[in-house]
Amino acid sequence: MTKTFEELKLYTFDRIKDEFIGEIGTDKRMKYEQELQLEVLGELIRKIRLERNLTQEELGKLIGVQRAQISKLENNTTNVTLETILKVFGALKARVNFSVELLNKDLQIAE
Repeated sequence: MTKTFEELKLYTFDRIKDEFIGEIGTDKRMKYEQELQLEVLGELIRKIRLERNLTQEELGKLIGVQRAQISKLENNTTNVTLETILKVFGALKARVNFSVELLNKDLQIAE
């Protein structure tokens, strides 16, 4: 039985994430989004490193760490500091820009 186009249910990726991971703002969704961003960052480091024709060992030497540390960064298996990110992209001759977006404008600090 083939369904017609009108009979198919279409879902946005955001709706699927809301249903299976949790809505935006929930702890589970925030953790998912953070992990995803770190994975993308690791892939970006690997891609630029390869475009610059550098090995993990060569990049490590440029910033003063072992090859294993670069591997961990690229594979998202380590906590990374902002300082390390800046060093890596600096060594790769890449500019880093950060953006901060307030998600909850009514945030209050308890006294």
